[in-house]
Amino acid sequence: MKMLNLQDRARLERRIVGSTNRWRSPTKLFSGDLLGLSQRCKALNVDFDKALKNPDRLCVSQIQKLFSKTSKNKTIQSREADVILECLGSKWELHQPQLFQSETLSKLYLMALAQGTKSPTKELENLLRAQRSGKIKARPPIKKMFIFLKINDPIVTKVAFAMALKNLYLSEVEINIDDVMGVLASAHILQFSSLFQRCVDIMTKGLTPSTIKSFYLAGCKYKEEQLTTACEKWLEMNLVPLLGTQIHLRKIPQDLLHRVLRSPRLFTFNEFHLLKTLLLWVFLQLNPQVQLVPAQETVLTFFTSFSRNYSFLDQDTGQSLVPLFLCLRLHSIVKGKNLELLRHINFFPESWLIRVTANHYHAEYTTHSEMIAIYGFFFEIKGIKHDTTSYSFYMQRVRHSDCEHGPISLRAERLVKYEIRAQTLVDGKWQEFRTNQITQKFGFSKPSCKSHALKIHTVGIPIYASFSFIFPMS
Repeated sequence: MKMLNLQDRARLERRIVGSTNRWRSPTKLFSGDLLGLSQRCKALNVDFDKALKNPDRLCVSQIQKLFSKTSKNKTIQSREADVILECLGSKWELHQPQLFQSETLSKLYLMALAQGTKSPTKELENLLRAQRSGKIKARPPIKKMFIFLKINDPIVTKVAFAMALKNLYLSEVEINIDDVMGVLASAHILQFSSLFQRCVDIMTKGLTPSTIKSFYLAGCKYKEEQLTTACEKWLEMNLVPLLGTQIHLRKIPQDLLHRVLRSPRLFTFNEFHLLKTLLLWVFLQLNPQVQLVPAQETVLTFFTSFSRNYSFLDQDTGQSLVPLFLCLRLHSIVKGKNLELLRHINFFPESWLIRVTANHYHAEYTTHSEMIAIYGFFFEIKGIKHDTTSYSFYMQRVRHSDCEHGPISLRAERLVKYEIRAQTLVDGKWQEFRTNQITQKFGFSKPSCKSHALKIHTVGIPIYASFSFIFPMS
């Protein structure tokens, strides 16, 4: 005897219910056929009207699909409203086909129908028959039904809620960036998925120094990973070059800042620029009365004023900030005057500064926009625009006579391990380009003086290029 396969076994489990020979699998979710479901309830001696009082059991999303194709952009002026929604101290007139786009309103309507109609089964059957035949307008008028929705979210305003309800009727309602937070919150409460996603798309494309905080917190509140990820990527590119000079830097939440500092895609002109940005952020947190970006000397003087017995990060005020500064690559700060400044402000523990000084030889990820000098070796970093969409980035070793005075290495060649990256934003999405990790001996004459070039083609502007390298033991 052959064993029945799963498909044959599923067929045997089909049940015939009702006088119309409708059948369904007992393991299958409700398909949206209320007539068949009501007949099945009768066959099984189940009270269908009581089932209506728990709309979750009816898979409301299946009912919504029956209305989605004909509800938008449909003329409804000739019909009176079927439902009155009382919310936020106002009454809103709605129609059934549009109402069923919102899962929240659908459930409220079904519960009200079960309580306020003598025969909710018959009413729903008539509604669905009319929807399938396209004759909803021809059905006789019914008594308007009242539903009630309580909203406790302070982000939801009457204007934003009205916009959300308007989107039940029209496909392309313009949403102002100033109102998008309230519309997003309204869409979340209404469980209006298409509108919620549209708001997320608008917010993703509308990230600015003034909106980054509120949009990120909204993404966290509603657990919308697409939005929080977009905020992280935007901040990775703009923390230093844009927010590093604006008062909006104060608004960046610490958890978001920490995640961005840990990202390998974080752009900075060099590590000292990143350090100055982070010091400014701390200063603005501790001085909420400051409304303008202070001069760098003001920030440094502020930290110098703390007790010299302990570094700032060793004191109670700075303990919670240690994880942020552990993300910095302090060993990439190599200029003598900058290292002296680190000691002068008494911000870092002594053990950190000793480690930086002792391990300078193993410094990595040193980046600069034009010319760098490290351990007596001099490199010029270049980015070349060949045409409107073609670019290349490379670095080359130069002689000390072409650079500023300082320590000079007498070695004719030096082994260097390096990688070149570039990122740019195109249509709201980040394009990333990179070379492999390359190990090469750099001399003074061609071709050994020049690195491999990263060649890219893109329409994005600006382009953020990073040069990372270390000096292996040789």
